[in-house]
Amino acid sequence: MVKIIFCLRRKPGLSREAFQDYWRNRHAPLVAERARWLGIRRYVQSHTITDPLLNGLAEQRGFVGEPFDGVAELWFDSASVLHPNDNAPEASIQAAKDLLADEGQFIDLENSPIFVAQEHEIIAARPAN
Repeated sequence: MVKIIFCLRRKPGLSREAFQDYWRNRHAPLVAERARWLGIRRYVQSHTITDPLLNGLAEQRGFVGEPFDGVAELWFDSASVLHPNDNAPEASIQAAKDLLADEGQFIDLENSPIFVAQEHEIIAARPAN
């Protein structure tokens, strides 16, 4: 499996709360509805939290850039699913266009890096005691 990791920053003028609400309650259902056309096997949103005790972790490591408002992870069976394909069904092409158009409503696309990665699990999730 491979995944797309999308490090998100909200559009200027949009509060973090409004961004995260739109992302979870408006955009996520669009992704879920179109997942089969795009080959999405899993979709996870990680929303940043505001915690005064945790603020400063990035600075402690020397990071001085703008923080992200969240991270989206989308899993696919293989990288080939992501390759541009002129023979893709019209529904797949339209699904991708729909999601990109919606992302432009709340994501600062120019300042939100995206990359494709292969996951290597080092410590597996364990049930809580």
